[in-house]
Amino acid sequence: MALMAVNFLETLQILVVCFIFILYYYYYYNQSRIRSKKSSLPTNWPVVGMLPALLHNCHRLHDYATEVLKECGGTLQCRGPWFANMDMVVTCDPANVHYILSKNFSNYPKGPEFRKIFDILGDGIFNADNELWEIHRKVTLSLMRHPNFQELLETTIWQKVEKGLSPILQDCAKSGSRIDLQDIFQRFAFDSISKLVLDHDPGSLSMDLPNIPCEKAFNDTIEALLHRHTLPESCWKLQKWLGIGKEKRLRKAWDAFDQYIYPCIARKQEHELSKNVNKAAFDGLTAFMEAYKGTTQNITTTSDAKLFMRDVMLNLMLAGRDTTSTALTWLFWLLATNPTVEDKILEEIETNILDAKQCQNWRPFDVEESHKLVYLHGALCEALRLFPPVALEHKAPVKADILPSTGLCIKANTKVILSFYSMGRMEAIWGEDCLEFKPERWISEKGRVRHEPSYKFPAFNAGPRTCLGKDMAFVQMKMVAAFIIYNYRIQVVDGHPISPSDSIIIQMKHGFMVRLYKRN
Repeated sequence: MALMAVNFLETLQILVVCFIFILYYYYYYNQSRIRSKKSSLPTNWPVVGMLPALLHNCHRLHDYATEVLKECGGTLQCRGPWFANMDMVVTCDPANVHYILSKNFSNYPKGPEFRKIFDILGDGIFNADNELWEIHRKVTLSLMRHPNFQELLETTIWQKVEKGLSPILQDCAKSGSRIDLQDIFQRFAFDSISKLVLDHDPGSLSMDLPNIPCEKAFNDTIEALLHRHTLPESCWKLQKWLGIGKEKRLRKAWDAFDQYIYPCIARKQEHELSKNVNKAAFDGLTAFMEAYKGTTQNITTTSDAKLFMRDVMLNLMLAGRDTTSTALTWLFWLLATNPTVEDKILEEIETNILDAKQCQNWRPFDVEESHKLVYLHGALCEALRLFPPVALEHKAPVKADILPSTGLCIKANTKVILSFYSMGRMEAIWGEDCLEFKPERWISEKGRVRHEPSYKFPAFNAGPRTCLGKDMAFVQMKMVAAFIIYNYRIQVVDGHPISPSDSIIIQMKHGFMVRLYKRN
């Protein structure tokens, strides 16, 4: 009898605990329903934290984060399942961005957690910290400022415009066929950056639009990397081990990068070792290989020399391919929906580029002349503000810290997400017209480009890690944009859906289907 009584009490205790647990969830569920009518803030559920809200909005993560951050004043302490180590802080407050990326830069390195998520980038500049990062920065900056590199940039862009972009656009305008302009820009940027840093033009932007695995591998990569931000580490590592889902596609992308980059490096090494080769013209790959010789001997890396150079090149290609192509895609959608802005850019091109040389037909222009396109520069800045190519930045403090905007205390190694996408949509930062496309906000009363602080406009990051290729990107985007605007009018295909993708890079989720019409 005593044993039966004990069993009965144990069973009763379990039932009581289950009943309390059910009531607890029911209470939270009702509170969530009440709040959902008034608020976008995610409910912090027992055990699972805010994961249900993230999963429910996983198809629109960037816009959902913007709604939440607007409501909570720019900073959210996000709670994940207690067992998943997913607690993080998400912020778009300029004070926090400035503090993390500039003022207290040394306390927010990339760190081991970042390297886990972005392991595909190896020892490249995006993953590097401390001395290795300093070496990357010094080498990259010196080469990009080299006069021969500037000349190579200008030549590469205009050759790709003439031999790759122009024939395709002419054919589409003549036939009246639809074209995915996002795909065209991605191919253009991929060929251009490959030529610049690998001395190899893969010809992905040609009339037959060939399928080159490395070029498409970038899209699979950036989708998988955001996936890793939103899932518990154990989950995506399990997918990686099983070879399923986005991790399977990331593995294929990794192989595609290796199969593309390694042969380019090997060819260049063989070329340099040949005794009968005369001194060749300047090329990016040779310059980078020479610049890195001996610079990393005393620095600890996880790779040998060949793998290290592969990491260097992949990081540069990622920066050059995705950022410029994404910015150009959103620019032309914004122009298609704001024709008066397009008219002003067209007038600026005719006045400052063509009339300056008394030309009636299109002609290429150089880097110095590109600085005259102030209104186009403003339009590009607006596109970058509203749709920053890199949507977010991932940081973690080495030591416990306090964020200046709210006084929020964050523990060491806590994941901190800086939402650059949300920053461009905050009235507190850009005013009540923050959702409007207004290039004028970037032009001073004297008609010059107005420069905003990078912690307010972090499209090219901020602080010591500000993008080294910022000026190069603007030159490339101006040349491509000016060529298309002067020669063609672009019309978005009726009914084509436009929305940002759920990835690290803010691409268009469904591509950018347009028709082109030749200007008279």
